[in-house]
Amino acid sequence: MLIFKKVTDLRRWIGNQTTPVGFAPTMGALHDGHLELVRMAKREGCLAVASIFVNPTQFNDPRDLEKYPRTVEKDTELLLSAHCDALFIPSVEEVYPPGENLRIELDFKHLDKVMEGKFRPGHFEGMATVVNRLLDIVRPHRLYMGQKDFQQLSVVRDMIHQLDLPVELVMCPTVRESDGLAMSSRNMRLTPEMRAAAPAIHQTLQWAKSALNNKRPIEDIQSEALSKLAANSLRPEYFEIVDGETLLNVGDHNESDFIVACTAAFAGEVRLIDNLVLK
Repeated sequence: MLIFKKVTDLRRWIGNQTTPVGFAPTMGALHDGHLELVRMAKREGCLAVASIFVNPTQFNDPRDLEKYPRTVEKDTELLLSAHCDALFIPSVEEVYPPGENLRIELDFKHLDKVMEGKFRPGHFEGMATVVNRLLDIVRPHRLYMGQKDFQQLSVVRDMIHQLDLPVELVMCPTVRESDGLAMSSRNMRLTPEMRAAAPAIHQTLQWAKSALNNKRPIEDIQSEALSKLAANSLRPEYFEIVDGETLLNVGDHNESDFIVACTAAFAGEVRLIDNLVLK
């Protein structure tokens, strides 16, 4: 695996390749969910390029940025084990050169205002800016992102459409621990008590799927799901049942052919998100 720190060096190497490039952008603290992005790129015949960049513009809380785990040596070993071809570890100055305004200002309608957008103002603008910047640097044929960040993926898909970017977005299924907890870089910050409580998030999502199949009213499902999370020592911020394309709330199970439940909850001081396709 080659490691690049400079944009010019990475672009020169990619420019000499004839195999399609599959790109997995990450903020490090890697787990098997990230590695599955690399493996999928390899399975689909791509050169796998990963990046590790803790993007300061998508943290609305400076304390969250400060606490974000940085484990580059371990991450590098994990990517080697997944047969990643190239790793890009740029500085902030490489991604955002001084004096250049690379921020994109797009109208995502409601996609960036519901759910996560309510609780993390500015997050999706910062996320879209860095993904667009990284796509401009790497210029991949395929962009691999995980389903766990479903709203993020929806915003990126809309950005690609609005900017008419020449890249295919590939959604990779959420990778979970044996007890159902979605793999996340934040999981390592959970106390033992909260780690034991956190699987209730996935359990509640599964219950919601069963309840929807049994034609329970959606409003009742959302309300009871919040109660179930709270009963397991979690502090839910939201539990929304939405159309998988528009992210708008659905009022009835016949209203959409693609329905997703999305939730965010605090396990102690750690904020966790998850989702499940219900229909």
